Amino acid sequence: MTEVFQFGVEPITCHAWNKERTKVALSLNDNEVNIYARQVGTGDWILEHTLSGHDLRVTGVDWAPNTNRIVTCSAVRPLWSLLKVRPLWSLLKVRPLWSLLKVRPLVSPQENKFAVGSGARLISVCYFEQENNWWVSKHIKKPIRSTITTLDWHPNNILLAAGSSDFKVRIFSAWIKDIEPKPTATPWGTKMPLGQLMTEFSNSTGGGGWVHGVSFSWDGNRVCWVGHDSSVSVADASREMAKTQLKTPHLPFTAVTWISKNSLLAAGHGCCPMVYAVEDSGKLTFVSKLDIAQKKESSNMSTEDTPDRYASSLRVFVPVMLPSCSTLACDCVLARNSI
Repeated sequence: MTEVFQFGVEPITCHAWNKERTKVALSLNDNEVNIYARQVGTGDWILEHTLSGHDLRVTGVDWAPNTNRIVTCSAVRPLWSLLKVRPLWSLLKVRPLWSLLKVRPLVSPQENKFAVGSGARLISVCYFEQENNWWVSKHIKKPIRSTITTLDWHPNNILLAAGSSDFKVRIFSAWIKDIEPKPTATPWGTKMPLGQLMTEFSNSTGGGGWVHGVSFSWDGNRVCWVGHDSSVSVADASREMAKTQLKTPHLPFTAVTWISKNSLLAAGHGCCPMVYAVEDSGKLTFVSKLDIAQKKESSNMSTEDTPDRYASSLRVFVPVMLPSCSTLACDCVLARNSI
């Protein structure tokens, strides 16, 4: 059952849930992050805390489920790591970092580091330095040639998948030898120093489009991604890096994630999450839409009575049904947190 939550009329540019899904951190297209808690019994969402410190619009937020740490980033410096020490949040700056646009930060599975991509054509892998009580970063630069648009961690906490606007998906090693033991071999490769390019995939040999979303499978042997050319792709390291691509008739997807061993969920500009099946051979097939289109009766509402089409919600960005809208979400799904 789909639930719709409203938080005013401003668009929600990024959000992240806590482990129990009882709290959410979100940014309403400004330089602050609001933390809302859901009331037991009534189900109402109450503003619990406002996190400030960014100069410009917040572009990404992630919430580590076990350490209860929130990481946020914005279009320019700084980038913050926030740790909940009841009843307050302790603010820690991450340094040094670049000043260009940063995409959503992503906490690693073991929550001992996080990665952030940027328009500076690099990825920062950040970890905590106890001696100085701050987060420091190591950079992955080569052979990135364009803006990093999306990231995802491998289940082993070492490998990192990155999609970019040069139509490429790359698998890098993000091993930090100062805090982690030497990694074991995987189907993606054996030698894994920091920044090692394990493999690279092109979204399309004929040009293609920006890579909007990338996701490792649960066992880590496969990676899927979606591009602006309305394609869904899967690569399998256990099958000699075999790649399968399906060009869909839908509007481009902006987010994708694995929901089972052989199933993908993708959503984006079409405003409707869609399920795809992945056979062991790599073949991709469309399964179903999760939102059933319904015909809406036309109304004679005046312009003043028409709901604001940019009203924001938590799980779908525009919950208001317009006469021309046939699905629950009437605007683009922007990030993987949303599906």
